Amino acid sequence: MPAINIWAVLLATVAAMLVGFVYYHPKVLGASWMKAIGHTDETVGSGPKPWVYPLIIVCAFATAWVLAGAAWLSQEFYGGSFLLNTLITAWILFVGFTLARVVVHDAFDPRGFRVTGHTALNELLVITAMALVIGVWPPA
Repeated sequence: MPAINIWAVLLATVAAMLVGFVYYHPKVLGASWMKAIGHTDETVGSGPKPWVYPLIIVCAFATAWVLAGAAWLSQEFYGGSFLLNTLITAWILFVGFTLARVVVHDAFDPRGFRVTGHTALNELLVITAMALVIGVWPPA
């Protein structure tokens, strides 16, 4: 069973939420994302359904938990810097699972690849933020 620092996982979950908040802010990349996805100020004005944010938090926690476990496995196998192992593991998992699946999904999306760059960049920033938190706070 991998050793996982639950506090690092919880903080990585918060980091994911903060990255999303900043990324999708209209003055950062939110306006560009809204245009790409076909949203207007009116369609996002009422906000998401009440269950969306709890779902996002649960998913961010699951991602952080899996990343922490994978980082521990990487550390046990390679040794060396826990931070570097965590970052490399995060980026490998991002490319192999997240990016690959997003590209396949978007290939069938009627909008084409208009949103792919936004999704990919946000996910890369999220997984990097999580990896930094988990990597600097290894399990005891």
